[in-house]
Amino acid sequence: MIDGLLAAIGFLTRIPVPSRVFAVEGVQARSLAWYPLVGALLGAALCALAWAVQDWPPMLAAATVLVAWVAVTGALHLDGLADSADAWVGGLGGGNHEEIRQRTLAIMKDPRSGPIGVVALVLLLLLKFAALASLSALPWWILLLAPVLARAALVAAFLCTPYVRSNGLGSGLVSASRVACTIALLATLALCVVAGTSGVVAVAVTVVVFWLWRRACLRRLGGITGDTCGALTELVEVAVLVTIAAAG
Repeated sequence: MIDGLLAAIGFLTRIPVPSRVFAVEGVQARSLAWYPLVGALLGAALCALAWAVQDWPPMLAAATVLVAWVAVTGALHLDGLADSADAWVGGLGGGNHEEIRQRTLAIMKDPRSGPIGVVALVLLLLLKFAALASLSALPWWILLLAPVLARAALVAAFLCTPYVRSNGLGSGLVSASRVACTIALLATLALCVVAGTSGVVAVAVTVVVFWLWRRACLRRLGGITGDTCGALTELVEVAVLVTIAAAG
C-alpha cells in the first residue's frame, strides 16, 4: 500500500522517492487513489509557506508561493496545459473528425511549445498570481483545497473517461481499483464539506470545470491523454483560486 503512495509522490512532485518503487508490479495503478492525498501534502506545504511570508508585501509573497508551487510539481501539469492548448488550436483545420483527432494527438506529442501554449501558460500563471496576491483576504486553507480537488479530478477522470494512448504515461492508471478511488473521492468531498461554504463552492467549481473539459476531450479525442489530464489539473486549481478570491 505504501508503495502506491510513494509512486504518487514521485510522479506528481519533485520530492525524491526510492527508484525501486516504480519497478513494483502494478504500483502505478495503486498510486491513483493516493493522488488527492499528495495534493493535500502539497497544499499543506503551500499553506506553511504562505504563513511564513504573510508579513511580506502581497505581490512578493504571492510570487514566492507560486514559484514554490511550480517548483515542487516540476511544472508537470503546466506542460500538459501548454501541449493541450497548442494541440486544440493547431488540430483544427480541414479534414474530417478523425483527421482532426489524429492531428491533435500528434501535436500533443511534440515537445516544443507553440505561441498558443505559451500564451495559455502566461495567462494561467497570471491568474494564479493575482489570486494568491489576495491571500491576505483569503483563508489559507484554499491553498489546501485547490491542489486536493485538482488531483481528485484526475482520479474521477480515469474512473469515467477512456484513456486514448495505449502507451502513454497514464496507461498504467486505467486498471486502478475503483473502490479505492471512490473512497479517495469521498474523503476529498468530506474535507471540502468540513471546510464550510467556500469548500462546497470549490467542489461545485471543480465539477463544472471537470464536466466541461471532459466533454471537450470526448468530442475531440474520444477520451483523455496525459496532457489533457495535466491541463485539467491546472484548470481546476486556477478556477478554484480565482472563484474564491473573486467571492472575497
